[in-house]
Amino acid sequence: MPQPKIQPRLPKGMRDFLPADMIKREYVFSIVREVFHLFGFEPLQTPVLELHETLMGKYGEDAEKLIFNAQHPGGKEELALRYDLTVPLARVVAQYQNEISLPFRRYQLSPVWRAERPQRGRYREFYQCDADIVGAAGMNADAEIVALITTVLRRLGIPQFTVKINNRKLLTAIGKYAGVEGDALANLYRSVDKFDKIGADGVREELIQRGLPANVTERVMTLVAAQVAPADRLDFVEDVMGSLPEAKVAIHELRELIAHLDTMGVPAEHREFDQTMVRGLGYYTGPIFETLINEPNLGSVTGGGRYDDLVGLFRGESLPTTGTALGIERIIDVMDILNLYPPGIGGTVVEVFVAVFDETTRSASTALAAELRTGGVRTELYMQDKSVGKQMAYADKKGVPVVALLGADEIAAGVVKFKRLRDGVEISAPRAEAAAQARALIKG
Repeated sequence: MPQPKIQPRLPKGMRDFLPADMIKREYVFSIVREVFHLFGFEPLQTPVLELHETLMGKYGEDAEKLIFNAQHPGGKEELALRYDLTVPLARVVAQYQNEISLPFRRYQLSPVWRAERPQRGRYREFYQCDADIVGAAGMNADAEIVALITTVLRRLGIPQFTVKINNRKLLTAIGKYAGVEGDALANLYRSVDKFDKIGADGVREELIQRGLPANVTERVMTLVAAQVAPADRLDFVEDVMGSLPEAKVAIHELRELIAHLDTMGVPAEHREFDQTMVRGLGYYTGPIFETLINEPNLGSVTGGGRYDDLVGLFRGESLPTTGTALGIERIIDVMDILNLYPPGIGGTVVEVFVAVFDETTRSASTALAAELRTGGVRTELYMQDKSVGKQMAYADKKGVPVVALLGADEIAAGVVKFKRLRDGVEISAPRAEAAAQARALIKG
C-alpha cells in the first residue's frame, strides 16, 4: 500500500529562506559584522539549548511564558531553547572567567526562539545580533553601544530612525516620587511601557484599573505625559523630582551618556531621551536603549541597556555590563520594504555562467569554468543537455550578469566569447585573459 503523501508545510512562526532571500540576508549580516569589528567586538557562539535553570528567573514573568521547553527522550536534564543571547553571555563570562580578559567585547549573531503569536515582523524563530561590553562601569561604554547602533543603521542606509534612551533608575525614581514601591512597580512599568501604543489616556486608565489611587496615577502622568519637546525633557524631569537620590544618580548618568555621544559625533537627530521607554526585561539596572524606525513602523528594531547584576547570578561577584540586541529580522524587513540593497544584491551569487554547446565542447567548457574560478570569478557550469538558447534563458532568469560562450570556433581560435545579459554587450578575450576580462565586463 503506498504511503500517504506528506503535505509540505512549516510550523507557525517559522520560515524558509530561498537563495535570493539568503543573499540579501547575508549582505545585512556582513555589514553588521563589519561594523562590530570596526568597534572592536569579537565573535562568540553559544549552544541552541541551555539548562532550564540557566534561563528561568532572569527575564520577568511575561517574557518567561514565551520560553520553549526542550526535552530529549529519557533525558535527565531540564532543557530550554535559548530566549535571547544575553543570559547565555552571562553564563559564559562566569564559566570562563579565567580565560576572558576584561573588558570583554563580544558579539553573537544566532537564532533564538520565543513562543510569540506570529505576526508581521514577529516570528517564533528569528536571528538576534547582540553586542555587549562586560567589565566597564562608565557611561562611555553605554555611549559606545548607542554609537554602534547608529553606525550599523546608517551603514545599511536606513534613513529615519531614533534611538530612545532612558534609565531604569529614573523609572524607579518616578515610582518613588508617585508613591509606588515593591511589586507594584512592575505593574507601573508595564503600563508606562505601553505609552506609544495606547497614549496618555490609556496609560492613566490602566494604572487606575491596576488599583493605583487617583492622586498617585496623576503624579505618574505628570512625568510621563508632559507635553515637552524632546530636547527639554531631561531638564523637565530634573525640575520635577531632581531632589530624589535615585533621580539624581539617573539624571547624572544620562547627562554623562549624552556628553559622550556628543563627543563621538553621534547625530542628535538619531537619539532622544524618552522617560516613557521602559524595556520589558527585568535585569536592566541603568541606561536602557530602544530604536524605532519612523517609516515603516514595524516596532522596535534594537533594544538593550545596562545590566550590572546579571553576571553575578552565575559567579561570586557581579560585573558591570551593557549591550544591545539588534532585531535583525525587522531590520531586514525594513531593507526589503525600502529596497535599500545595492545593485546586484539578491538573485544569485553567480557572476559568470559557462554554457555548453554539446558533448564535443563540454571538456573545454569545464576547463574554462575551472580557470575562471581560479581567477576569483564565481562561476556556474551548465550540467544538462539543452540548447544554448535555453541555457541563456536559464541564466537570464536566474539573474547571472555574464554568459561565457565557448563553441568550436572559439576553441580553435583560443578565445572565449562573453555576453553581458542586461545590455547585450559582447567581447572576445584570449583564454589567458578570460578571468580579468570577465570581471571587467561584470563591473562595466
